[in-house]
Amino acid sequence: MPLCVQCPRRCGADRSASAGFCSSPEEFLVARIGLHPWEEPILSGERGAGTVFFSGCNLRCVYCQNRAISRGGIGTPMSADALAEAILGLRDAGAACIDLVTPTHYTDQLIPVLRAVKPSLGIPIVWNCGGYESVASLRSLEGLIDVYLPDCKYFDGDLASALSAAPDYFPVFCDALSEMLRQVGSPTFSAKGSLASGVIVRHLVLPSHRADSIALLRALADRFGVSRFLLSLMNQYTPDFAATAPDPALHRRLTTFEYDSVLSVAASLGFRGFSQSRAAASADFTPDFENRTETDETVCP
Repeated sequence: MPLCVQCPRRCGADRSASAGFCSSPEEFLVARIGLHPWEEPILSGERGAGTVFFSGCNLRCVYCQNRAISRGGIGTPMSADALAEAILGLRDAGAACIDLVTPTHYTDQLIPVLRAVKPSLGIPIVWNCGGYESVASLRSLEGLIDVYLPDCKYFDGDLASALSAAPDYFPVFCDALSEMLRQVGSPTFSAKGSLASGVIVRHLVLPSHRADSIALLRALADRFGVSRFLLSLMNQYTPDFAATAPDPALHRRLTTFEYDSVLSVAASLGFRGFSQSRAAASADFTPDFENRTETDETVCP
């Protein structure tokens, strides 16, 4: 494998010899494969989304709820053939879609896998990412991805730097979103009402940072309009995973006022999509990557 430049960091690591910024080797390192009922309803369907959680990440979010796998270490090595077989197994188990979670740093390796399964899959493939994507890498996925599901985490560069080590986050996100929209267009739906193609932009409102959320929504509306993608405004921030975060505000939960004020702006701008109840702010909705059991039938490997 050539020196890795798959994501905007372009760290140039030789991942066949050592992990890159993403803490990932060249081969697939997979933390969990199974049906996951807690994605947006138009993705989860009746049985759940068929999720593949990849270990590693090209961001360094200090409040990451998946830190057990995002910093590398936890996961099972998988060959391309084994991964393709597992994806088809999720389809056979009734998955509403194939949900590739944090796949960015495996873009090049995933292309032959997706080409192999796509013709016979019969359900959408979802690229569920942190929003910090290379346009060149996204272009290599054209025709293979049906639904893009990026986070849009921050508007302010200083905040993005402090919380995710990505000072250029918002401009990079906007370039990536432009490419995603070029590829899959506006949302389309199946006869059952599930999302067949399109983009859902997720945004997690953070404690004490509602002003950044509001600025982000206004900037997205100004640049892209409000009808080309769906917005999923998340209320699920939990401080359980932010014990060492340098920002004291992140050590508490989001207030109802903070979330509702951002939700109100999203509605006034005309965004369509999804909101969450306060009950979503619980660590109970995060898969347990460290304490898997052989009796957990939805977990593989």
